[in-house]
Amino acid sequence: MLVRIDHASTTPLADQIAAGVRGSVIRGEIGPGDRLPSARALAESVDVNLHTVLRAYAALRDEGLIDLRRGRGAVIRAEFDSGAAALNESAREFVKLARNLGLDTAQMLNLIKETSNS
Repeated sequence: MLVRIDHASTTPLADQIAAGVRGSVIRGEIGPGDRLPSARALAESVDVNLHTVLRAYAALRDEGLIDLRRGRGAVIRAEFDSGAAALNESAREFVKLARNLGLDTAQMLNLIKETSNS
């Protein structure tokens, strides 16, 4: 399955869907030119609202990972850099962990600066 959803998680469902697609690209399970399921089909398969999937697809489009075209659906872009996707996903995980530990944005930035100087 392309995406797994944890309905009990505090992570928004659209973010979980987008992360699932990013992860599939990073792992090489899907690649340039591959079509994603229609928003309706994916929504039904993971038991979420259609608009939740559309929000996830819009975020992936804004990141440059997919193209959205009427009649063609969502397609992984050929020129997408999977290294950028991996970095993006790592950054999201860093922020999530830092927030869970109680760090604010300024503290996260300081931690990054300290790490990059060592």
